[in-house]
Amino acid sequence: MLVAVTAGATLDEVAIPALLRAARHTYRAAVHRALAEAGFDDVPSNGSFVIGGMARSGAPLGEIVKGLGVSKQATGQLVDMLVARGYLGRSVDPEDRRRLNISLTERGGAAADVIRGAVDGVDRELDTLVGAEAVLTVKRGLGALASLGRLFEAGEHEP
Repeated sequence: MLVAVTAGATLDEVAIPALLRAARHTYRAAVHRALAEAGFDDVPSNGSFVIGGMARSGAPLGEIVKGLGVSKQATGQLVDMLVARGYLGRSVDPEDRRRLNISLTERGGAAADVIRGAVDGVDRELDTLVGAEAVLTVKRGLGALASLGRLFEAGEHEP
């Protein structure tokens, strides 16, 4: 049985941002527990987002960390920590020596597998609770919400 996010409130009374925050916490807790159980208990906060994003999408690090919404300084500190702990490697770009390439190390790839497994586990549980069609509807709604966010940021749409 599903429970309300806020005591005494039904789901239709809870604001979507509160539900998004609670849902994010569910994934974060599952990923954190799985990483700790697999011996990756030194992944810093937001580190799993970077590691998982690099493994899943192969997108440049800059695009991935943009989704964190943190300062360049905080991003640099996070990357430095992930490099120091062996999750990311840093090398000079052979075509442009002013540029650094960041990549997953073997340790980072193993952690990414654990992260993906934890996310998939939560997804399976969600599918069991509400069904595949409901999960697909949630994904469509969140995709539309993300698209609206990009339009708001670009000034192409007003809330």
